[in-house]
Amino acid sequence: METAKGLRSLLLLLLATNGAKSSTVPEKEEPRNACKSLLNKPAQPDNYYLKDIIQCLADCRQVGSSDSCTSWNLERHWLYYESYLVENSMGTVDRPFVKSLIQNISTDTSEDLLFSLKPSQIPNQVMEGEDKPSDRVWLPKSFFGSLPGNRPMVRLAVTVLDIGSGNIFKGPRLLQEEGSSVLNNHVVGLSVGQAPVTGLSEPLEITFSHHRHPPNMTLTCVFWDITKGPTGDWASRGCSTQLGAEQTVCRCDHLTFFALLLRPVLDRATVMVLTRISQAGCGVSMIFLIFAITLYIVLSVGSGSQAPSVACWIQGAVFHYCLLCTFTWMGLEALHLYLLSIRVFNTYFGHYFLKLSLLGWGLPALVVIGAGSANSYGLYAVRDQENRTSLELCWFQKEPALYATVHGYFFITFLFGAVVLALVSWKIFTLSSVTANKEKRQNWKAVLTVLGLSSLVGMTWGLAILTPLGLSTIYIFAFFNSLQGVFIFCWFTILYFPSLSSKSPSSGTTARLDQAHSTSQQ
Repeated sequence: METAKGLRSLLLLLLATNGAKSSTVPEKEEPRNACKSLLNKPAQPDNYYLKDIIQCLADCRQVGSSDSCTSWNLERHWLYYESYLVENSMGTVDRPFVKSLIQNISTDTSEDLLFSLKPSQIPNQVMEGEDKPSDRVWLPKSFFGSLPGNRPMVRLAVTVLDIGSGNIFKGPRLLQEEGSSVLNNHVVGLSVGQAPVTGLSEPLEITFSHHRHPPNMTLTCVFWDITKGPTGDWASRGCSTQLGAEQTVCRCDHLTFFALLLRPVLDRATVMVLTRISQAGCGVSMIFLIFAITLYIVLSVGSGSQAPSVACWIQGAVFHYCLLCTFTWMGLEALHLYLLSIRVFNTYFGHYFLKLSLLGWGLPALVVIGAGSANSYGLYAVRDQENRTSLELCWFQKEPALYATVHGYFFITFLFGAVVLALVSWKIFTLSSVTANKEKRQNWKAVLTVLGLSSLVGMTWGLAILTPLGLSTIYIFAFFNSLQGVFIFCWFTILYFPSLSSKSPSSGTTARLDQAHSTSQQ
């Protein structure tokens, strides 16, 4: 009887279990996320791990990829992937975005090796006598003999990787520089295993072909430095750049991933900094120029100014006019200095100040009227490589007019001022050497006098000639010329306050300049 009850209980239990199974809805299995699976590197790489790397790179190459695309993590795993290819593979890898060649090379080879790097093809060795491809890597024969380990054979991997437009292999600095990019989004990898290869006696050469880049862009050979920062970044240490019109040669003394960075000479951040420096300096200069005008009025020497309009065409014309007035008055200051210090005799001219005013304000007006009649003014935009606007201003829209009425105009006035200043400086220092035994600190006074005269004739504008040398000269140019009004104010106060001036022979120019100002009012 108990046995029957036990069997009945077992039967009821089985029915309840089957009912529970039939009522359970099977959960839908989530698709495998290749990028999330790479958060931890397995102790022993397997096919799943390698496929995850490939799939994650394919998913993350474009802008706006999923949140699971952590660029620094994928970059680290891709280095593992290349090392795995060298250690465990032979042959080629042919994917839409990665092409690799892995082959054994004898370390006692007697010839240099050349490999093609066409992005659309698997890299292949170019034999002697064949035409050199436009994109290539050259490995000197001494490279294989200098490898550590004294191995008779080494396995070499040559990889061309298309990193796409996403954040992969961009690096922190490149992501912050607007307008900068990896040329054609192509990265070249060279590896002989996990052992690092550095300090090669004869550098390898990688040649990148490209279209003619805009003059406001620069090309730099770089390599991926895994030790730079917490995530790695591009660096140029150990690499040199040989620029060409349609080809650039990179020479490096180590193996890793290489690329050619395209950067604007003046990126948006630099343009903004220079704009802020100019705005701040010009603001300070305007304040001090107002002080100078006020003092000039107090000293019974009249002056006046006129405010510009707001329309872009008129803004460009007024800006041009003010700039030409600056250049013209610097030239007139040089002329005045020549009459005062070089010619000395027969320097009286009737209505001298009136004639200077007509020339100083009238000549720029005639040039502006001519440029305006040719419709030379308009909105001028500074653009980067991707045709994005970095800066807009009302200026010239026709370059011939800019070169003729600004560059040429400036060159003539600057050259005249430089010649006059050189003659005056020679005269001042010659006079200082004659009287050096009578008064001390004579040379310092002469130097300060020349510096003051330099601000009047605008010698700091000559720094424009040096701006092609680099970014530092551009900053110096913006700083000194935006503060020209401050320098003129300092010179003006020294000129009209006897307590700050010296009556020494070296400052005789200052005294005669004061006298000439009085004479010029006639």
